[in-house]
Amino acid sequence: MRGAAARRLNHHVRHLARPLASMAAPASSPYTPRLIGAPNTLEHRVYTEQNGVVLSPFHDIPLFADQNSGILNMIVEVPRWTNAKMEICKEEPFNPIKQDIKKDKLRFVRNCFPHHGYIWNYGAFPQTWEDPNSTHAETKARGDNDPLDVCEIGEQVGYVGQVKQVKVLGIMALLDEGETDWKVIVVDTRDPLASKLNDIEDVERHLPGLIRATNEWFRIYKIPDGKPENTFAFSGEAKNRKYATEIIHECHEAWRRLIKGATPSHGISITNITNPESPGFVKRSDPVYANLPPDSRKPPAAIDPSVSKWFYISSAQV
Repeated sequence: MRGAAARRLNHHVRHLARPLASMAAPASSPYTPRLIGAPNTLEHRVYTEQNGVVLSPFHDIPLFADQNSGILNMIVEVPRWTNAKMEICKEEPFNPIKQDIKKDKLRFVRNCFPHHGYIWNYGAFPQTWEDPNSTHAETKARGDNDPLDVCEIGEQVGYVGQVKQVKVLGIMALLDEGETDWKVIVVDTRDPLASKLNDIEDVERHLPGLIRATNEWFRIYKIPDGKPENTFAFSGEAKNRKYATEIIHECHEAWRRLIKGATPSHGISITNITNPESPGFVKRSDPVYANLPPDSRKPPAAIDPSVSKWFYISSAQV
């Protein structure tokens, strides 16, 4: 990196390195979910609204909630302790959150003893993209074509579509089927422990065993579906806050190229209402916006009891 890009990175690193004790608490999130249909069905979607206006959680919500204080926005896709594999839909306009599908069936993460569902609030950073056109110098693998994944380790259980304000603590590099799949570790700024968690070593100090459990979870979670263990770059080590900040910056810059149409989109919808320089920019009068479905929320559909089954993985270190 050179020139302006390097200066932006140094600026972000300085701000993200500040301890939370010096930060002002962010205002309450102005974002609300628009629910379509019943959870646990193929039709279910969760759109993101701000004052009744639908936004793309991928492209329209800013990465920084408070850039001067190093506070970032995170979109919750999967609340802790749940199993439905919910994710931002890259291909549909305005990128609603929906449940992933494989062979025409909804995907659920299995319970690998002693873990139940996801063990953190799992989601993504807006305005980030792991560019599959680029190979990372240290992982030697291309990006996975997704927004940057986030594990929020605070005590509050989130909800699908929630926009949390978080601070960055560290990062792991999962190598998923030959692609770099970064996992950023963060904490909600309003969590009781947030003032004590400022870098990755603080997590082990105040939440002993959580980093090891996170590594184990990602290593074994696909085994019940007949797949091998996942592997990691850096021998599974969780890198520190500074390193994580650099990756976030790189993925934010990759997203900038994507939203401007300066790089192949790999099937991603870049429809948005806040980036006028983007070829995907639309106005609210445009049919693609005007035809968005209204809120039609329904009670959750029943889930097959097998989703609650516990799998005992012999290689898991419990």
